[in-house]
Amino acid sequence: MMADSPALSALPARADSESRRPSAGPPRRIGLVVHPSRSVDRPLRLLREWSEEHGVELVQVPAAYNQRQVVEEGEAGASDLIVSIGGDGTTLAALRSAAIAGRPVLGIACGSLGALATVAVPDVTQSLERFRDGKWEPREFPALSVTLDEGQSLFALNDIAVARAGGGQVRVSAYVDGSLYARIAGDGAVVSTPIGSSGYAISAGGPLLHSGLEGFVFTPLPKHGGFSPPIVIGPRSTLRLEVGGGFGGARLEVDGQEAGARADSLTVALREGVATMVSFPDQETLLPGLRRRRIIVDSPRVAADEERTEDGCP
Repeated sequence: MMADSPALSALPARADSESRRPSAGPPRRIGLVVHPSRSVDRPLRLLREWSEEHGVELVQVPAAYNQRQVVEEGEAGASDLIVSIGGDGTTLAALRSAAIAGRPVLGIACGSLGALATVAVPDVTQSLERFRDGKWEPREFPALSVTLDEGQSLFALNDIAVARAGGGQVRVSAYVDGSLYARIAGDGAVVSTPIGSSGYAISAGGPLLHSGLEGFVFTPLPKHGGFSPPIVIGPRSTLRLEVGGGFGGARLEVDGQEAGARADSLTVALREGVATMVSFPDQETLLPGLRRRRIIVDSPRVAADEERTEDGCP
């Protein structure tokens, strides 16, 4: 089992999408990020067969994620393509490692297709062929650039959360471009990118940001009174959070992992084009995927209406 702790990592250097697109032809080396417990035998077999046929080396790259080790370790920067085998969490971990190295990620879904793991197991070989032939499109993701008062910096592709670490309420004061927006006392708050808004943010009552929308969202977690709805923040604005942890303290989570940094005060901004997914024109888009996974569910009355017969009786 491979295990790496989530480090406080600064944003990678800027790179345009063409710099992440390898030249046509088979990749020389593919780096893997693998789910720790799901059955990965079939996609791994297909990947190995294709790689052996085309003389491609397989390595397993470090990630802020517990992994089942299936091949020898290697560096993400020495790979031409990063392939995740698992679910959206596995793909997110792969995207973090790949973003630092400036490499694209192909997400293979072991289970149902997700928002990030978009290649079904039967399509593994075809997807690798399409990548080899250059018949893929870069799907770029922004990141939250976070600066802590201690001078440390980190980035998040999905979200960051300031949450209470024990008893007592967390106090969070949120400032947008220097202007006070809200002061809340409760469980904390989450700040999300557009792709991250379909996770923690909407479960806390926040808005869903459509793919391609430039901006990020601040969503309070359950709080003690007051009125402070989620707010969508523009791509060139900054958000500052000042945090009081109460007697139980507060913790900082980055992309679902505890960061190990004090959550006293931090400044958040958006940076475009940090990570790149390999996508294909015929893949499922965000909204149909959310409906298929029943994250977006119709009102029961609408479903009942559809079941009525022509005479108005069910």
